[in-house]
Amino acid sequence: MVFTAILMPAPEGGYTALNPETGSTSQGDTVEEALANLREATELFIEEFPLVESGRPLVTTFELAVRA
Repeated sequence: MVFTAILMPAPEGGYTALNPETGSTSQGDTVEEALANLREATELFIEEFPLVESGRPLVTTFELAVRA
């Protein structure tokens, strides 16, 4: 199965990684480490809660006006 990984720079350094299909999250000091940790967290989630493939997610962005 192919899964989505969203990586965001963490304020304290490194990256926070999210898999939206399962809600799994992880972190790492590098992109590679964050992805490896997310892969492991997602595998553990799926062992406990098997998924039924329902198609690929649509990932996009949107903007908001932020008031100071």
